[in-house]
Amino acid sequence: MTDFDERLLITDSREIRIAHLPTWAMALIPLAAILFEVYVPLAFRFFGYLELPLLVTVYFAINRRSPVAGTLIGAGIGLMQDSFSHQPLGMFGISKTLVGYFAASIGSRFDVDHFAVRFVVGFFFFFFHQFLYWVLVRALLGQPMGFDVRQTLLVGCLNAAVAIPLFHIFDKLKEAS
Repeated sequence: MTDFDERLLITDSREIRIAHLPTWAMALIPLAAILFEVYVPLAFRFFGYLELPLLVTVYFAINRRSPVAGTLIGAGIGLMQDSFSHQPLGMFGISKTLVGYFAASIGSRFDVDHFAVRFVVGFFFFFFHQFLYWVLVRALLGQPMGFDVRQTLLVGCLNAAVAIPLFHIFDKLKEAS
C-alpha cells in the first residue's frame, strides 16, 4: 500500500474519530437546507441544481459512521423534504434512507476527511440518488420521467464541488462544540 492508500482506509477502530455536531445544528441544518431548496430557486433558478438536503444527509451519515443512524438520518431528512415538495410522500424518504445507509457504511470504512474522498462521495451519492429517484418514480408511481445521464453527471460534479466547502464548514461547527 502507498502512503495515500493508508490514509484513506481505516485499518484500526482506534483511528475512528467520532465528533458530533451540537443538537441545534442537527435540527437546524437539515431544515435550512430544505428551505433553501424550496425557496431560493424561486428567485435564482440556477440554485435549483443544488441538492443541499442530499449533501446534508451524506455528511451527517458519514460522520455518524453507523448504518442505523445513517438510515434514520436519511429517512428523517427525506420525509421532511417530501413534506415540502409536491411529490407523493415517501419518494425522497426512500431514496435518502438508502443514501444515508450506504453513506454511513462508507464512513465506517474510509477516512472521509480527505477532500478527494469527499468529492467522490458527493458525486457518487448525487448520481445514486438521482438514479434511484428515477427508478422509484417509474416503478412505484408509473409516471414517465426522463433521466439525462450527461446532465446528471454535470450536476453531480457541481454538487460534489459544493460538498467540499460545505463539509468543511460543518467540520468547523463540530470543532467549536
